[in-house]
Amino acid sequence: MEKHILIIDDEENIRRTLTRVLQDEGYVVLAAADGNEGLKMAQSGDYDLLLLDVWLPGMDGLEVLKRLKKVKPLLPVVIMSGHGTIETAVKATKLGAFDFLEKPLSLDKLLIITQNALKLKKLEKENIDLKGQLGERYQLVGASREIEEVRAKIAQVAPTNTRVLIRGDNGTGKEVVAREVHKQSERAAGPFIKVNCAAIPRELIESELFGHVKGAFTGAVESVPGKFELADAGTIFLDEIGDMSLSAQAKVLRVIEEQEFDRVGGRQTIKVDVRILAATNQDLERLIKQGAFRSDLYYRLNVFPLFVPPLRDHIEDVRPLAEHFIKLLSYENNRPSRHFTPGAIKALENHYWPGNIRELRNAVERLVIAGNPDEITAEEVVLVLGETVHISRAPDELPVDYDSDDLKTALENFERMLIERRIKACDGNISRTAEELGLERSHLYKKMRALGIDRKK
Repeated sequence: MEKHILIIDDEENIRRTLTRVLQDEGYVVLAAADGNEGLKMAQSGDYDLLLLDVWLPGMDGLEVLKRLKKVKPLLPVVIMSGHGTIETAVKATKLGAFDFLEKPLSLDKLLIITQNALKLKKLEKENIDLKGQLGERYQLVGASREIEEVRAKIAQVAPTNTRVLIRGDNGTGKEVVAREVHKQSERAAGPFIKVNCAAIPRELIESELFGHVKGAFTGAVESVPGKFELADAGTIFLDEIGDMSLSAQAKVLRVIEEQEFDRVGGRQTIKVDVRILAATNQDLERLIKQGAFRSDLYYRLNVFPLFVPPLRDHIEDVRPLAEHFIKLLSYENNRPSRHFTPGAIKALENHYWPGNIRELRNAVERLVIAGNPDEITAEEVVLVLGETVHISRAPDELPVDYDSDDLKTALENFERMLIERRIKACDGNISRTAEELGLERSHLYKKMRALGIDRKK
């Protein structure tokens, strides 16, 4: 892809020389002779780099830089000056210049700086794209009354430092809610550190949370900071808090009360400023009665309770969630984006979703990977979700022999039609057909025998 460079310099010989040299390197080059003209060109055009002289008629180079950075902060600017001073260089750097070149220019140095500036712009763009993808991945999707209530509670508690206990079944999106609380808080610029208490062995949870010093235990060859230390000035999210050991609970209680702790094996007290968000799918009140969870910790975490409903309670959000996941997962898996037929959406809405939003996401990912055509049909949803789906389809989507009172027969008809269609599209290649359907080849052969499908026919 061609890179566009703008030169702003009042010396015609320099404009001509730089244009020729940069064009020889394959760049597209435009030039302006004064600050006002150059600023207009920079603001209206799409440039990858600006070479800017300091001493210009009318508006000087530093003023051009200052104004330009307000509207195009990512555009790398290299300042050039025949009267270069340390003071000018420092001022240009503070205003956002990438580098500073003294005249007479060294063309070799100019080309090296140009390459470095363009690489930096590419990295910054990739970083922004990655942050955008991360934001899309952890997005609270839905417009149902239940989700709007969750949004309202997030907006209410996020600006405070109040501790929040997020409750709900597995897969309902508790982490998404926690990230949204952090994003809307005054700590948004700080770190968001997640700890899955259920995934860490009980004997290691304290080291994970609070860190350890060198020699604290066998294998501790160096001092390591814990999650609370890493979350300083930000938010720590304690997921599956009900699985935390009682000894770790006692130390978390100390952090809540005093905002300080000791590393495992250490004697130095570490102070932190951390907001705590916690989540669980367990009945903490029952665990308290069983002596498995501290009541004092429970009351300190449960300052602001926030419940995330199961997907079956806001089934109208299945469509926007599925469409969100199809876009995101198609991009992540480098597959063309597909769309759901009305029958496919209806089939998704008729599923009970015991695994909630996580189950829906996994189902959509299978549909993305297995699919080839532009659309996702109800048959494919049945193959992915199994016979727990009650199919309801638009009239123009009904296959032959669909009208049956026997659900098993109807499902077999769907499977038969889909598999026959895929075999035909793959020119009888069973291995490729199995791959597109997301099945093992032996499983597909077994299905074909059970359904009476003849590959040759």
